Amino acid sequence: MAEPKSLTQIISEKDFLALAEVPCKQFFNVLFLFKRRNKEKKDISRKFYSNLIQESESLENFMDQYGARENKKWSFFVECLASIRNLSIAAFFTRHILDRYPYYNLRESSSKENEFKKESVGVLFFLNQSILNLLQELYADTESNSLNMSIDSDIQIEFSDIESYKRLPRNVAEDEVKDEKERVIEVCDKIKHISKLMNDSKISRVDDINELKLSVLQKYNENRARLHKNLIHNAQSDFDTYVKNTKLEAEHQELKVLRGYVSMPLHLLEVSLWLVHFYERHEDEIRPGENRKRISMIVNKNVLLDKIVNYGFFYSQYFINEGNNLADEILKCFSIVVKVELPVPKPLGFHARPSTLVSIIARKYEDLDLFVIVDEKKFNAKSVMSLLQVGGLVADKGYQTIFFEGDKRVVDDIKLLAKHNYCEKGEIPARLSYLREYQKSG
Repeated sequence: MAEPKSLTQIISEKDFLALAEVPCKQFFNVLFLFKRRNKEKKDISRKFYSNLIQESESLENFMDQYGARENKKWSFFVECLASIRNLSIAAFFTRHILDRYPYYNLRESSSKENEFKKESVGVLFFLNQSILNLLQELYADTESNSLNMSIDSDIQIEFSDIESYKRLPRNVAEDEVKDEKERVIEVCDKIKHISKLMNDSKISRVDDINELKLSVLQKYNENRARLHKNLIHNAQSDFDTYVKNTKLEAEHQELKVLRGYVSMPLHLLEVSLWLVHFYERHEDEIRPGENRKRISMIVNKNVLLDKIVNYGFFYSQYFINEGNNLADEILKCFSIVVKVELPVPKPLGFHARPSTLVSIIARKYEDLDLFVIVDEKKFNAKSVMSLLQVGGLVADKGYQTIFFEGDKRVVDDIKLLAKHNYCEKGEIPARLSYLREYQKSG
C-alpha cells in the first residue's frame, strides 16, 4: 500500500524569491518612507504607525505561511520583522499618549506636564531609532538573500491623523443611568484598589543597570504589566458604560478629569507591555539563540530596560495615584450614609474576634465613618475597645440586634459579615478576602 503524499510541497529558496518580492517591496516602501520622514525630522502620526504595524504583520504572516522562521536564510529576517512590529505598537501608544494628553485636562503643574512630555518624546525617539536600526539590518538581510527590489524613494504616501481642538456642540441628551451615583462610587473604588495594588508592587525609579535587569526579570515583567492593564481597562470600561455622557458627568467636571487619570496609566502600561514582551522575547540572556543575540545588539537593551521601568511602569503608577487622590475627593461628594439593623454575633456576642473583624472593615475605609448605635448612643466602630464596650451593653440588656450607621460601602461589607455570623466559624467570603490576613496572623 503506497504511503499518502504530504500536502506540503517543498519549494526551493530561489523559487521563494519570486514569491517574496511583491509583499517585501510593499513593506519596504512604507518603511523607507518612515526613514525619510525621520531624516526630515517630521512627526510620525498614529495612522502611520498603525500602517507600519499592519504591513509588518502582513509580511510576517506571509513569511510564516512559507515556513521562513524555520529556514536558515530567512529566520533572522522574520525575527527582525517581528521586532519592528512590536516596537511600532509601543511607538503607536506613546504617540497616542502625546496626542491625547491635552484632551484629558489633567490637574498637573506645567513643570510636571513638561517633564512627562519630554520623557515621552525621548521614548518615541528611542523607538524610532531602534526601528530604523532594525530596518538597516532587515534590508541588508534581503540583499544577502539575493532578493533585489526597486524601492520607490519618491513614494508620497501620507498617513495623517485628524486631531483638532475644535468640537461640534455637545447636544446629545445625556443618558439616564440607574443608580448612577453608585456606579461612580464603584469606579472610584476600583481605581483605589488598583492604586493600592500598584503601590504594593513598590514601583520606583531604578538607575543601576543590574538592578534594572533584576527588576524586569522578577517584578516589572509582562505578566505584571498585563495584570495591571486589564484591571485599569476594566475600570475604564465601567466608566464609559455607566458614567460617560450622563447628566452626573455633565454636572461634575471632575469626573471627566478622572477618566483621563484612568486612560493615562492604561496607555503607559500598553507601552510597557509591548516593550517588556520585546525584551523577554529577544533578550539573549533570557532566550539564547543567534538571531536573538543579533537583535539584542541592534536595540540598546539598557535603554530599553530604562524605558520599561522608569517610564512605563513608573508613570503608570504616578497617574493612577493621582487618580486615586481625585477619587477620594469625588467619593466625599457621593457618599451615601445608611443605617441598618443587624443581628448580634451568635452565640458569644461582640467578643474579641467579631469586634476585631468589624474594626478591620471600618479601618479599611479610612476616610469614612462607621458607628454602632445602642440606645441612641454612637460608638466608633474603628475602635476594638468601643466594640467590646458595645458587647458588654448588648449582653447586659439581652439585645439580639444593633444598628450600624455609615457610608453605604462600608455598611455593605458589615452586612455581608453579619450574614456569615461575623465569620465565627472561620469562613471568610471572597468579597471580604482582606480579612484573611487577620485570620492568618491570628
